[in-house]
Amino acid sequence: MKKIKVSLLGKVVIAIVSGMIFGQFFPDWLARIFVTFNSLFGNFLSFAIPLIILGLVAPAIGDLGKGAGRLLAITALIAYGSTLFSGFFTYFSCSAVFPTIIPANVELIALDNPEDFMLTPYFTIAMPPLMEVMTALILSFTIGLGLSNIAGSTLREAFNDFKDIVIKLIEVVIVPLLPLHIFGIFLNMTVSGQVMHIISMFVKVILVIFVLHILLLIIQFLIAGGVSGKNPFRLLRTMLPAYATALGTQSSAATIPVTLKQTRKNGVRESIAVFTVPLCATIHLAGSTMKIVACAMAILIMAGEPVSLMSFSGFIMMLGIAMVAAPGVPGGAIMAALGLLHSMLGFNETLQALMIALYIAMDSFGTACNVTGDGAIAVVVDKIAGNNAPSSPSSPA
Repeated sequence: MKKIKVSLLGKVVIAIVSGMIFGQFFPDWLARIFVTFNSLFGNFLSFAIPLIILGLVAPAIGDLGKGAGRLLAITALIAYGSTLFSGFFTYFSCSAVFPTIIPANVELIALDNPEDFMLTPYFTIAMPPLMEVMTALILSFTIGLGLSNIAGSTLREAFNDFKDIVIKLIEVVIVPLLPLHIFGIFLNMTVSGQVMHIISMFVKVILVIFVLHILLLIIQFLIAGGVSGKNPFRLLRTMLPAYATALGTQSSAATIPVTLKQTRKNGVRESIAVFTVPLCATIHLAGSTMKIVACAMAILIMAGEPVSLMSFSGFIMMLGIAMVAAPGVPGGAIMAALGLLHSMLGFNETLQALMIALYIAMDSFGTACNVTGDGAIAVVVDKIAGNNAPSSPSSPA
């Protein structure tokens, strides 16, 4: 019989529903087994986050130096600007909407002391990381910029091998175990009586983000149309096949052929299209940034934590850079962002697990927003480039 393959989103949904059901009748001694796994997995994730950042960010920044000079810089700046705009657009929009639709949950306020109301693990094992998250980020930038400016290949090849190890770690260990981790979190929250508050918040956040990502695409193509002198809604309509493909594949890289085809239909020259589309599939993650910012704000508001422009400004700017490291696997962007969530916004293991579940629940929409926006950037770069014809950049992660 043909083996049935369940997507990561499907596994996460099954994990959430199963946690809610089994939490109704599991005895405490049995539920604590899964809570113990959560503790061990959370500690391992904390250990792995600096390695993930170093292994993905440094080679990604190093690869940017192989591009086409001026056009590479222009494309990268436009992509980063789009990502920043998405983050701040999301922050101000959600600041106006979330406080009225997401009430603070007094039980979640005590998440720093979960033993007061949630089950505790049988035992824990300390897994201290090799370095702090900010140390890993700074080291990644330093090495990445160095790799992009030296002729030697030994260190570059070593970091490419390290990147492959990190991607294997994500694909073979972390991502397969995420559903079990999320199951344990929702099992514990069901036992403690919190789960319905969380599910209600999930539904509201998903609806808000869906509306915001449509508005973001309209804004992106209004700008592209204004720069190029073309009808923005016709440009956006032409990119809809890429949007639909990304909804199914959940991967910017897998959607590149369709994105390229539709970008050419928008009148972008071949040489510009084959340069910008693969590059933007790696460095332009406006949709993913929108999801992460909105989800982080919703969880903090529900947990009764302060949400300020000061804290989120730095987070959004760093997130725009960290998103370059998102590997070509479902949920890769949230893996790259976990370190920033912990170090800059104070997310503990439980909040990180909620963040992962909420993010993956909307993974398709974020990817679709990313690749559709790539078409808008290609139109702008084509107008700016004039007669310059770049060579193709390296393939996306």
